[in-house]
Amino acid sequence: MSFAVIETGGKQYKVSASNILKVEKLNIQKGKKVEFKKVLLLNDDKTTEIGNPIISGAIVEGLLLENIKDKKILVFKKRRRQNSRKKYGHRQPLSKIQITKILSKNGKVISEIKENKSKLSTELKSDKKLSPKKEKTVEKTTEKKKVLKTKSKK
Repeated sequence: MSFAVIETGGKQYKVSASNILKVEKLNIQKGKKVEFKKVLLLNDDKTTEIGNPIISGAIVEGLLLENIKDKKILVFKKRRRQNSRKKYGHRQPLSKIQITKILSKNGKVISEIKENKSKLSTELKSDKKLSPKKEKTVEKTTEKKKVLKTKSKK
């Protein structure tokens, strides 16, 4: 199984074709292609190529599935004996990327997935719209009850 190590957003990721990653937010629209040119390592089952620090000419291509926010992290600050407390939350913006192709420095394709498969997965995710279900209206018939008035004894 061939793989590559790329760097983006100050972090390193080990990727192979069809992997889905969550990386620091990229300013690209949903559905566009992404190219990572900072490839640190390439492995194609037979040979391993290590960059110094990067492999020039090697490219990892991906497809931006969506821009999302991570889980909320609560931040709580307290100063002892001061009755001072501060609490707030933070949600890190992320980009969800599917790796489609890994190219070596001479342009040879090391690993790739079929484009139809990747496009279908994004189309299915984007086209799923929940349609509100119509509730069946049931008419209830109620009968009026007859109330008999009786004189109370005094």
